[in-house]
Amino acid sequence: MRLYHSPTTPFGRKVAVLLHETGQLDEVDVVNVAGTPMAPEGMPLAQNPLGKIPVLERDDGPALYDSRVICRYLDARAGGRLYPAAPRLWETLTLEATADGMLDAAVLMVYEARLRPEEKRSAEFVEAQWGKVARALDALESRWTGHLTGPLDMAQIAVGCALSYLDFRLDSRRWRDGRAQLAGWFAGFAERPSMKATEPAG
Repeated sequence: MRLYHSPTTPFGRKVAVLLHETGQLDEVDVVNVAGTPMAPEGMPLAQNPLGKIPVLERDDGPALYDSRVICRYLDARAGGRLYPAAPRLWETLTLEATADGMLDAAVLMVYEARLRPEEKRSAEFVEAQWGKVARALDALESRWTGHLTGPLDMAQIAVGCALSYLDFRLDSRRWRDGRAQLAGWFAGFAERPSMKATEPAG
């Protein structure tokens, strides 16, 4: 299999952490690519017409894209440990969607600052995106710490990668303030070998 990836993409990092946790790292060739919505030429467009990564190219079927699809596929391939049976499954999927939504908003904030000319940037748009992130963080703090401290599953990986991305790109937002339980959980989770091995750089 071939994984199209970038060392800085939090969505690709979810897949990389899963590969570490399920012992499949040696079965996937990682191809580093780069691009943006404004310049997608370097992305694997033949495999994903949306011009996004990660993309998993398989020998026995069409390429898979969207990190949640790839993670479900790779976890099933490894025996299905990270997506538990219902009813916990519904919590896991909801938390993974929450983490991915945080990342969608955070990436838009980064793009607004990096890709849009300064005179066209919208502070209101940026704050609206941060509002999504902040509400999700508050929900994680008040509602979901019990799940996060349970057996390892994909929800924890997704949330861990999302929080790490906030540190990487939006550290001035100080997401830990007022969220001691979430910050404490993340401090421990970030020490997992899979997280250490996939820390973003660049």
